[in-house]
Amino acid sequence: MVFGFVSLMFLDTSINMAMQPFKMLVGDQVNERQKGLAYSIQSFLCNAGSLVGYLAPITLTAIGISNLAPEGQVPQSVTYSFYIGAVVLVLCVIYSFVFIREMPPREYARYHGIAEASEDKKEGMLTLLRHAPRTFWTVGLVQFFCWSAFLYMWTYTPGAIAETVWGTTNVQSEAYQTAGNWVGVLFAVQAVGSVIWAVAIPMFRNHKAVYALSLLLGAAGFISTLFITNQYILFISYLLIGCAWAAMLALPFTILTNSLSGKNMGTYLGLFNGTICVPQICAAALGGLILPLLGGHQINMLVLAGILLLLGAVSVNFIKETYAEAKKTEEALDQTI
Repeated sequence: MVFGFVSLMFLDTSINMAMQPFKMLVGDQVNERQKGLAYSIQSFLCNAGSLVGYLAPITLTAIGISNLAPEGQVPQSVTYSFYIGAVVLVLCVIYSFVFIREMPPREYARYHGIAEASEDKKEGMLTLLRHAPRTFWTVGLVQFFCWSAFLYMWTYTPGAIAETVWGTTNVQSEAYQTAGNWVGVLFAVQAVGSVIWAVAIPMFRNHKAVYALSLLLGAAGFISTLFITNQYILFISYLLIGCAWAAMLALPFTILTNSLSGKNMGTYLGLFNGTICVPQICAAALGGLILPLLGGHQINMLVLAGILLLLGAVSVNFIKETYAEAKKTEEALDQTI
C-alpha cells in the first residue's frame, strides 16, 4: 500500500508537471479569438486519450492477454496498459518539445502587448495572488465544487454501482469484482461524452452559459445514478457526466486567460492548478466523515457529487468575464503591423 501510494503520488505529480506547461503554451501561442477553440481541442485530445486508456485492459483481454493473476500480483492486461500509457506519454511530450516553437522574449512581448519597461519587473507569487483578477477567484470557486464532485465519482463509483446494480456490498464477492470491471466501461462512456461535448463547446459564444449548462448536465447524470439499476442505462448518466468533464478541462482556462495579460499568464496558470488540487484534498479528507452521515451508502456520495455540480453551476453566475487585456494586445498588434 505504501509503495502504491508513493508511486501514485509521483505519477500524479509528473502528469501535472507535463500538462500544465501545455495549458500555458495554448495561451501563449494563440490569439484571444482562438483560445476557446484551442482549449476545446486540448480537452478533446485529453478525453480521447482517456477513452483509449479506459478501454485498454478490456481490449488486451479480448485479444488473449490474461486478465487474471495470482494473489498479490497484477494481471498482465493491467501491467501492459500501464506500459503502453507510459510510452504514449513520453512520445507525446517529446513530440511537443521538438515541434512546438516558443516565441523569443521580445516577440512574445510584442504579441501580448507587454511594455518593454515592464518586461524586467519581477513579482512574487504572493504579490500576484493579491493582485489577481477577480476572474481568478470566481472561476476558482466553481472549480472547487467541480473537482470535489469528480473526486467522489472516482472514489465511490465502484461501491455505488455494486450495490445498486449488482446488489452487493461484499468487496470479496464476484459480483463486486464484476462491478469494478464495469466502472472502466462507464468511465470510457464518460470520455466519449466528453469528446462529443468538447466538439460542441466552441459553437457556443457565451462561455458562462455553456459552462453552467455543462455542469447542470453533469449534475443530472450524477443524481440519476440513484434511480438506475440497469448497467447499460447507466451509459446515459455517464454521457451527461462527460459533458461536465469536457467543460471543466476547457472553459476555466479560456475564461481565465482572457482576463490575464501575457506577462504573468504562466505563473497564474501554475497557481490556478491549486484550484484543482486543493478541492480534491479537501474532498478526500472529508469523504470518510460524510459517508456515515449519508447512511453509509456509497451511491449517496454520487448524489452529493451532483449537488456539488449544481452549486458549481450557480457559482458560474459570479464570474465576470473580462477582455481588457485582450483589447490591449490587439491594439499592440495593430501598431506592430
